[in-house]
Amino acid sequence: MPAPKELDPSTSVTAYWGSELRRLREAMGWSQQELAKRTSYSTSLVGLIETAARAPTRKFAQRCDEVLETGGALIKLWPLIVRESSPAWVRSLFELEWEAQMLRNYQFAVVPGLLQTEDYARALTRAGRPFDTDKQVEEMVTVRMQRQRLLERPDPPILFVLLDEAVLARPIGGHLVMREQLEHLLRATTRPRITVQVIPFEVGAYAGLAGPILVLSFKGAPNIAYMENAEDAQLLTDPSRVDSLSAQFDALHSSALPQAASVALIEKRMNAWT
Repeated sequence: MPAPKELDPSTSVTAYWGSELRRLREAMGWSQQELAKRTSYSTSLVGLIETAARAPTRKFAQRCDEVLETGGALIKLWPLIVRESSPAWVRSLFELEWEAQMLRNYQFAVVPGLLQTEDYARALTRAGRPFDTDKQVEEMVTVRMQRQRLLERPDPPILFVLLDEAVLARPIGGHLVMREQLEHLLRATTRPRITVQVIPFEVGAYAGLAGPILVLSFKGAPNIAYMENAEDAQLLTDPSRVDSLSAQFDALHSSALPQAASVALIEKRMNAWT
């Protein structure tokens, strides 16, 4: 086997993380194959991460901490990787989400990023960015998973989600990925500060089909809205535009099923993914 690629840990946070993983692995006397076996990941992935060819996901970092008994050393560095690989508008959205008291999100095509599973996010990213490298895809997935830490803190914001039923029916990533995603969505509905309601197919045409909506509300500060497409995103602060999107969200809410009926529909759709 060829000698491992030498890595300069000073070149990036990802490189430093990879060098730390290698140092900790070697301190245990393990090969890459052994670490892969113990973490249930592939040897090739371990090699890619140790050489900074791919950024680690949160799940990978947590698993390595567990088997290497690091006391959480690797997961503590992981947010720095996310920040390093995130464009400026993503960092701004992170910061605003952490300050917000309420998030209102409508999606007509996909599960909102804050409620996506890792496999669903990966399948969605690969489909939406077909010319990106595997490393770039994993960096995007890492960013999305990092955003979800917002919901794990002791005082998370209120999250109010409206979904078109098409979100539950579109086969992103295959049947198993969809089933796990809808299971994850159902678990989210049991949390006291998360509400998920579905706009059923029976509604027919409605205004929300024009695009997704995210409105962030703050204590003692004006609302801010967020819009994105495949190439870019923007934060909107103009009061008239933000108020318009907020009113659109409220109008869409009138078309949605009540919470209990929405949960039943999500469960029905989940059971269909067998």
